Amino acid sequence: MRYKWDGQDPQRYTNRALRLACERHLPLMWFHGVAKSTYLPIFPVYLVAEEFDKQQFVVALDEEQRMRWGESDVIDLSLHRQYAEVVAKRRLHQPVFRARVIAAYESRCGICALRYPELLDAAHIKADSDDGESVVTNGISMCKIHHAAYDNDLLGISPDYQVKIRPDVLDDSDGPTLRHAIQDLHDTPLHVPRQQAAKPDRELLAERFEVFLKAS
Repeated sequence: MRYKWDGQDPQRYTNRALRLACERHLPLMWFHGVAKSTYLPIFPVYLVAEEFDKQQFVVALDEEQRMRWGESDVIDLSLHRQYAEVVAKRRLHQPVFRARVIAAYESRCGICALRYPELLDAAHIKADSDDGESVVTNGISMCKIHHAAYDNDLLGISPDYQVKIRPDVLDDSDGPTLRHAIQDLHDTPLHVPRQQAAKPDRELLAERFEVFLKAS
């Protein structure tokens, strides 16, 4: 990861402070912007080098990355790159994706409108394991029960933003939780973000909905 200078003056006080932190191997906290006035704190991170010609610092996302920086063993180069990608995904991409999706949905579940952020996940439409991108249009804010229902095809979302429940689940009888939390949602509209650019990608929904229909 790279972090740009503050401005173009290498002697600007913020750049000098970052340079000093790099020289002294000091841990820092990185406030990564995810939405207007919303930041995700990532800590600790370390500055391991300064690329003066590009006016930026090199950021290590954990202690092992910091220790590995500068190693030049060609045999291990691919392993270093693979490890760096894993760390970035775990410490940066996934939490930033979650924060951006939940912010787009104004901290509520897109299925049931529950407004408890600590109970919300950012559900991928196209799964991360299928190379689904960590972008807002590939995500839907869901409470944990509806996220699990979506991932396991008990619940589907059509390309026209309608919530559907699998027929066998609709026909089941298992008490008030199933009835109110799952069955009553059949044919209800998905609560989508106000911003057009943040709404779920209809093509991705269509692709995922086909999987749900086959499971039905």
